[in-house]
Amino acid sequence: MPYWHVNVPESQREVECPKYLIHLSDKDRRIISTPDSEYHIFTWDEVKEFVRTNQLQKFERVPSELRRYKAYTFNLAETYGSVANYIFNQRLRWTSPVTPRGRPFEFEDDYKILLNDWPYGIDPRIVHIVVWTKFELSEDPATGDLSDEGRKEIDDFVTKAFRPHVPHDHLIWFKNWRGLKSVGAVEHFHIMMYNPDPDFIRTITGGDIPQYNSIVN
Repeated sequence: MPYWHVNVPESQREVECPKYLIHLSDKDRRIISTPDSEYHIFTWDEVKEFVRTNQLQKFERVPSELRRYKAYTFNLAETYGSVANYIFNQRLRWTSPVTPRGRPFEFEDDYKILLNDWPYGIDPRIVHIVVWTKFELSEDPATGDLSDEGRKEIDDFVTKAFRPHVPHDHLIWFKNWRGLKSVGAVEHFHIMMYNPDPDFIRTITGGDIPQYNSIVN
């Protein structure tokens, strides 16, 4: 069976591979070739271990959700020129050029907290948030990973804004190193919380609705 037929009802299968599935990485082709019924949903303990050991490449989407994500981002790129343009103009509502008012996290209008539009294949009790910033987060130029300074800036922010509302062992954060970023043009990092208070999530995100919940299949 061609990989683009997997997880698709027989009546909806296309003879030719859809354009949005032609130029896939080996990893994405492997995932999309996997039946949803055989996919392993990552537990909170597994998620924490990925972050603790910096094995961020292990995060994956459910195969059928990855297919939807690829179709969605393909259409975004055709409509807005790139996914980054869409996020910048439609999701963040920022205007170019972006210039932060102060030091990292000094002013609230220098960052925006939103739900992840297309979460990974993780326990549904885990809430995945993305913090988008107008300022750069310091990286080690040799590795593309966070520098000690950048790591401290994020951790101080998370401690102030999130940890008073979430048990210590129910919260983790990470920033994809340069080679793993799906949207590299806009600086951002990730926060995951296990079974947090829904009211807190609504407050911290301003009632944000992720795109996977706002579009029709």
